[in-house]
Amino acid sequence: MTSVQEIPVENTGGTPHQSNGHAPTKKVKSLKQRADDALHDDFLRAAVAFTTDRLRGRKAESTDKLGDWEEWRERGREVRTHTVAHLDYYLSQFASKMESNGGHVHFASDAAEARRIVLEIAADKKAKSITKSKSMISEEVHINHALEDVGIAAVETDLGEWIVQLAHETPSHIIIPAIHKNRHQIQKLFEDEGGEKLSPETSVLAAYARRRLRERFMKADIGMTGCNFAIAETGSVVIFENEGNARMVTTLPKTHIVMMGMERILPTWRDLELMANLLPRSATGQKITVYMSALSGPRRVGELDGPEEVHVIVLDNGRSDALGDPEFQEVLNCIRCGACLNVCPVYRQVGGHAYGSVYPGPIGAVLTPVLQQGVKAAGELSYASSLCGACYEACPVKIPLHDMLVHLRRRYVEEGFAPPAEQAAFKAFGTAFSSPPLYKAAGAAARWVQLNVLGKDNGKARDASPLMKIAGSVEPLSGWTKYRALPAASPKSFRELWPELEQSNPSEMKNKDDAGDGA
Repeated sequence: MTSVQEIPVENTGGTPHQSNGHAPTKKVKSLKQRADDALHDDFLRAAVAFTTDRLRGRKAESTDKLGDWEEWRERGREVRTHTVAHLDYYLSQFASKMESNGGHVHFASDAAEARRIVLEIAADKKAKSITKSKSMISEEVHINHALEDVGIAAVETDLGEWIVQLAHETPSHIIIPAIHKNRHQIQKLFEDEGGEKLSPETSVLAAYARRRLRERFMKADIGMTGCNFAIAETGSVVIFENEGNARMVTTLPKTHIVMMGMERILPTWRDLELMANLLPRSATGQKITVYMSALSGPRRVGELDGPEEVHVIVLDNGRSDALGDPEFQEVLNCIRCGACLNVCPVYRQVGGHAYGSVYPGPIGAVLTPVLQQGVKAAGELSYASSLCGACYEACPVKIPLHDMLVHLRRRYVEEGFAPPAEQAAFKAFGTAFSSPPLYKAAGAAARWVQLNVLGKDNGKARDASPLMKIAGSVEPLSGWTKYRALPAASPKSFRELWPELEQSNPSEMKNKDDAGDGA
């Protein structure tokens, strides 16, 4: 689901990223460095803010018209929680039904096994080209890189995915992969790809993409898709899309490969009706997605289109580790709508590439360490959050992402991955706050520093203060002073003011104390 961006701002820079579907081959920048790059990219910030604002507005409008949105959310949470709690049963039912329909089901324990299965199918079919519709799972296992290594051309056919593939980048949003590109950049990518001069008009660019991709559709040996939901009771795969490319991918090639996360199961078609309202409204603000395709195996006798073979690859890749974990099992409830990205104050400033992972935003900050890379490698992502809870309020299935981010921070510290300086600082903080005399002394010392470093004149003396200039050039203080101005201290502290207030109006202070005790 994507569209060509029309933000009237030029891109002033960018961060190099691994090519689309490619495993990293060199050391990547730290989260802080990636975020700093994004904060200095004016076009990126304007594009992300513009598009997420528009998506939030559309979501609010469509959910208001539906009515009883909180009841819909609660029902969605119940269905997903029940399904994940009985995942083994529903996966078994789905596999049995799909195979009875003539399809093949493969279970992959990790990304390497998923890639191996795809390559074996491609070798058996002597495939030279594969067309793909949008699939976060294929991004997760880096299937494009594996296919290219054996000489198979893998072409993304979702417009946004094709754009970032041509740019050798990864998607920067779950729903809108090319959110960070403007039409002039897309024009240049298309001209380089096709060797012809194009207008930057969006209608011209869309027509060019349609023409070029249809050539790929007709020549593809295998079609590959993701899976929004799988229906256990009938062994069906359901795909939501807005461009029609998935229907081309699933009907023209003789072989269809479906890549799905093991949690993307729904028990019944009745449950799909619920999700068909929750997902598009949360993702793009649509009442219903443009195309919703349900596939239950290969073509049957007498049918004119559809694949001769269907292979469904069910991926674990760390998902089973979250099962039974009271702190993180609910992350498997996610329906990949991207609503949490659109409301997150961090994502809205830095975009998706700053996260350095397949899944960006609040959901990515949890999914990446929990399901893929582990707390040691990706635990720092949990700090890319203000813990405001906006992600939970936006989530159509009520995943408490803000709580999970706190749990990840705790595990990151408990397992010894926090920087030594941070550990020492919080140890001192805990010691001071557990002792009233130390707390009082620390408060007095902090006040002295604030008065002497920031100055007394409403902070105006701060810029001229030698101490402040030194603080502004030393980590970690510079991370704050570069973008923030702390307020100057008041002439008297609260502790100094309180005895004066009691003396000036003792009866009122006593009433306030009594009211506080009663509360």
